Amino acid sequence: MRGLDLKQDELFSYTTLEQRIPSDHPLRPLRKLVDTVLASMDQDFDGLYSTRGRASIAPERLLRASLLQVIYTVRSERQLVEQIDFNLLFRWFVGLSMDEPVWDHSTFSQNRDRLFNQEVARLFFQRIKSLEQWPGYASDEHFSVDGTLIDAWASHKSFVRKDGGEPPKDGTRNPYADFKGEKRSNATHRSKTDPEARLARKNKGDASRLAHMAHTMIEHRSGLIVDVECTEFNGHAEVEAALAMLERTAKPGSTVGADKNYDQQAFVQGARKLKVTPHVAQKAKSSAIDGRTTRHEGYTTSLKIRKRIEEGFGWLKTVGGLRKTKLIGRAKLSAQLLLGFSVYNLIRLGSLSGWWRGSHV
Repeated sequence: MRGLDLKQDELFSYTTLEQRIPSDHPLRPLRKLVDTVLASMDQDFDGLYSTRGRASIAPERLLRASLLQVIYTVRSERQLVEQIDFNLLFRWFVGLSMDEPVWDHSTFSQNRDRLFNQEVARLFFQRIKSLEQWPGYASDEHFSVDGTLIDAWASHKSFVRKDGGEPPKDGTRNPYADFKGEKRSNATHRSKTDPEARLARKNKGDASRLAHMAHTMIEHRSGLIVDVECTEFNGHAEVEAALAMLERTAKPGSTVGADKNYDQQAFVQGARKLKVTPHVAQKAKSSAIDGRTTRHEGYTTSLKIRKRIEEGFGWLKTVGGLRKTKLIGRAKLSAQLLLGFSVYNLIRLGSLSGWWRGSHV
C-alpha cells in the first residue's frame, strides 16, 4: 500500500536530542575528550572575561563549534552557523537544545582576538597532551620535524613595490595585470592584502605564490603531533622553527628525523647543543653528518618513520581546509593551525583506541 505524502507538521516531539544521536557514534567519545580538555581550561576562560555586564556565549560552545568546522570541512563560519541551526548532531555536540537559537556568524569574528587567538589555541593543544590516553600512545624520545607552505589570502596583484606601488586598477572587480619582465622579490615588494605573506615556492620548478610556513613535530610511536609553529617564508625558517620546537618539547637524549633540507650545520649543531641526536637525510655532497650517526640502526628507522609527518599536513590541507588560509596575518593562522592539529590529534587518538570511524564524517 502506497504511503501518503502528508504535509502537516507534528506539534510535539517525544524524542530528546540525546536519543537522536546513535549510542555508537564516534562524536560521543570525542566530545568526552573535548569536555575533559575544556573543563581543565575553566580558570583560563574566567581570566578572559569581565565579571560585569551581560553574559556572553559560553566559550566552550564556540570552541566546540570550531572543532566541528574542522572535522566536517565546513568552509566558512557563516555556513557553520547555518549547519548548527538545523543539524541536530551539530546542536548536540555544541551543547544547544533543539529550541535554543544559534548565535550570529559574526560572533566568531568578535571573539577572534580574545578566544580564537594563538595563546588559547596553544593552551588547548597542550591540554590534549595531558589526557590520560596520551602517554600510552606517544613517545617522548623519538621525533621528526618538517615544514610546509600554507597559501595566504592574497593574490599576486596585491604584491606591489614597497616604495609606493599600488595594485592594478581598471575599474573592474578583477583587473588585468601583466608581470612579464618585471622582477619581483620579497626584498622590494610586499602584499597590500597580507603584508606578512612572502613570495614562496617549494622548489625551482614550482610556481611562486604568496604564503606562510607551517612547521610540525611528530613523535614516532603513533604519529601524534607534539608541537606546531608558524613563521614567515625565508631561507632559514625551517631550521629556526625546528630548533625552537626541539627546545620546548624534546628532552636530552632524544632523536629527531628530518629531510635533506635540514642537512646543514646550523640545524645539526643546534640539535646537538640541545643534546638531541639529528637523524637527517644526507645530501649527496657536503653533508653535515657522517658515519658516526648514520651507522646506527636507529638512524635508518628514523628516516623511514619521519615520512609520516606528511600525513598531518595532508589531513590539514584536505579535511582541515587549510590549503589556503582565509584569515590575514600569521597570528591568526597560527591559531588556526593549533586548533586544526588539535583536532587531528583527537581523531588520531580515536583511531588508535578504536572508536573513531571516518565513515561518519
